[in-house]
Amino acid sequence: MANLFLYLQAIVYIAAGLNHFINPKTYLAIMPPYIPAHEQMVMLSGVAEVVLGVGLLFPATRSLAAWGLILLLIVVFPANVYMAMSNRFRRFPAWIRWARLPLQGLLIWWAYQYT
Repeated sequence: MANLFLYLQAIVYIAAGLNHFINPKTYLAIMPPYIPAHEQMVMLSGVAEVVLGVGLLFPATRSLAAWGLILLLIVVFPANVYMAMSNRFRRFPAWIRWARLPLQGLLIWWAYQYT
């Protein structure tokens, strides 16, 4: 069962990372204005998610990948806060925008299981 959750986590990050390239407008829209180089940051975070997701699959890189995901989740947190607080995202109910914030904590905990 533990392997199922490990593979699920890897697939989630690989898919999310690939989505940065397939649908970058979604990620560009939630970038806070004070972050420079929006397009490059979206692409970089997509690459990081794919690489770290793949890294979870191999015992030799699993711990490092999990720590990398924890760091990535912390780094992208301001974008989630910006989305929750901004009026630009009214198409999503406020409760969904705010629910994403504690979800980051759950994702950090999940990644920590493989450190």
